[in-house]
This record gives sequence, C-alpha cells and structure tokens, in this order.
Amino acid sequence: MNRIKIFKALAVIALSMAAVSCGKTVQQEPEEEQLEVNAHTISGKWQLVEWNESSLAEGTYVYLDFVRNDMTYTMYQNMDSFTDVPRILTGSYYIDLDVELGPVIRGNYDHDNGDWAHRYIVKSLTATKMVWVAKDDDAFIQKFERVDSIPVAE
Repeated sequence: MNRIKIFKALAVIALSMAAVSCGKTVQQEPEEEQLEVNAHTISGKWQLVEWNESSLAEGTYVYLDFVRNDMTYTMYQNMDSFTDVPRILTGSYYIDLDVELGPVIRGNYDHDNGDWAHRYIVKSLTATKMVWVAKDDDAFIQKFERVDSIPVAE
C-alpha cells in the first residue's frame, strides 16, 4: 500500500514539473558555429577585447592581423607604451594539433626577438570570436573579436 502512495506522489511531482516547464518558453540565441582552427579560419583582423577576464584599460589596444598564405602576422599594440603611436610587431605563427588539448597556436617575432611568451590552446573559434588560453597557465585567457579594419594601422 505504501509503495502505491509513494508512486502516486512521484507521478504527481513529475507531472507538475512537466506542466511548469512546458508553460515557460526560454528564448536562447543560437550559439555560433565552432570553426576548425587553421590558417584559413583565423586569417584576418582581430582585436583583443579581454585579457584574463578583464577589459583592457581605457586607451590601450592590441590588434592582430593574421595572413594565411605565408602564416605571418602583424601586431599593433600600445600595451607597453600607452601612447597613440602603436608598437608594430611582426612574425610567423604556427598551429599544432595536440591530441589531448586540441589546436595550439604559437609564434615568433621577427628581428631575433624570440618566441611568444606562451603557446595558446585555441578554446573557441567562431566567425566573429576567438578565445586563447595559455597552455602553461589556464588563468591566462585572451578573448578576441574579429574586426573589419585596424584603425591604428592607417
């Protein structure tokens, strides 16, 4: 007899929850399609919009322009100069596939300035956004947005 009462109570709870959840329509924006990480899909102009989950300080900027044909990049930034005149860095980049971590981007600077400070796991790449996490420090996160042009490059 007790089993029947418990079963009925569970059935009433389940039906009540189903009725409540059916009555509410939650609109969710469709997630952007994740792209395969390669020289073609990251090619173009990107602006760094977040660094370690914080916006950049007002007046500072970092732009990257990736060229797919020869896997080179140009970086325009004022993070270490805080002026209106950008510091322009160039170099080459490489994309490796780590079986466990996924795509990893790394690079070097021209003029014997060495390698990038980190290798970055590309955690997300859509047509408009990209997220990198340093392979050696998962708290070091960079978020980029695709831009049509780089205003400081002109």
